[in-house]
Amino acid sequence: MRHLFVILFFFNAFSPVFSQVESDTLKVGYTPAAPFIVTSNESMHGINVWLWKQVAKELDLKYKMVPMEFSAMLDSLKAGRIDISINPLTITGERSKHMEFTHSFYASHSTIVVPKSTSFQRLMNFLESFLHINFLRGFLLLIFILLFFGILIWLFERRRNTRDFRSNAKGIWDGFWWSAVTMTTVGYGDKAPKTRMGKIAALGLMLSGLLFVSGLTASIASSLTVDQLSDNTNSFSAFKDQNIGTIKNSSANDFLKVHFFKNIKPYSSVLPGLTDLKNRKINAFIYDEPILQYRIAKDSLLTDLELLPIKFDVQFYAFGIAKDKVHLEQRISQAILEIIETQKWEILLSEYGLNEI
Repeated sequence: MRHLFVILFFFNAFSPVFSQVESDTLKVGYTPAAPFIVTSNESMHGINVWLWKQVAKELDLKYKMVPMEFSAMLDSLKAGRIDISINPLTITGERSKHMEFTHSFYASHSTIVVPKSTSFQRLMNFLESFLHINFLRGFLLLIFILLFFGILIWLFERRRNTRDFRSNAKGIWDGFWWSAVTMTTVGYGDKAPKTRMGKIAALGLMLSGLLFVSGLTASIASSLTVDQLSDNTNSFSAFKDQNIGTIKNSSANDFLKVHFFKNIKPYSSVLPGLTDLKNRKINAFIYDEPILQYRIAKDSLLTDLELLPIKFDVQFYAFGIAKDKVHLEQRISQAILEIIETQKWEILLSEYGLNEI
């Protein structure tokens, strides 16, 4: 009985102390998001892991790491079940209603990942570009100009220069051949005008041909480039009617909804989405560029995927903090500002293949 009394006495005496220690220990939620948070063999490293450890050391913060799925982590942070998320959270107006954000430590963009095209597909895309309406219009106009000046030079030369321009209907072909050789500046010299009007017509062909060919070349090149980009789905708008994957409850997901993307498949993490993309279950995967770039570079099974040269939706990364911990957010923000101004921060980004935009 006496022992029981002693145990109860110590429990009542020190329980407030234990409660205080527990309440002072921050619950830090995270989910893998390489290169910011990399988990392997029960160890953690990455840009955000390093940054958080530096902040906690400087502010003498006690914390407990809590692994969570991304969507559940956001819900827990909003509800106050965790104190901090060290994931690279994008600062948005909607999220700011439910949580605090530290000072931003990195700026990035969203981008698009697609399966790499085979050599045959690239060849077919290029050949199909020649069927573009602008290319066909330019080609027909070129034929018309060559035929117009070919007939004109034949009319002027068919009587006094029958050696080069035959007087019968075959002379039209002679004129067409001469105008094509002249406009393309090949200059075989096998045919040449002799009459004054013929030479004036030749001068008109040379001047107009120089301007037309220059404009046509630029137009065709532009048309082929635009069409090739469209065929390779290198256009942001080209994906609006396709099956797109992204991360559930992410800023990229919100961005796609705002821009009227119709078929969005949400994923809990990047790897399942990229795996489905590789297996052609979706047409593209859209998410934060540094995370996608790092994942594809490090995973040998994803080498047949590529990032398109498209950047949109500028994002500013920060730690998320529970709404009732404003004072803590201010202390952490100040520490982050001091840390990212050091050379160690620049070296860290470089080690993970990142640079500030």
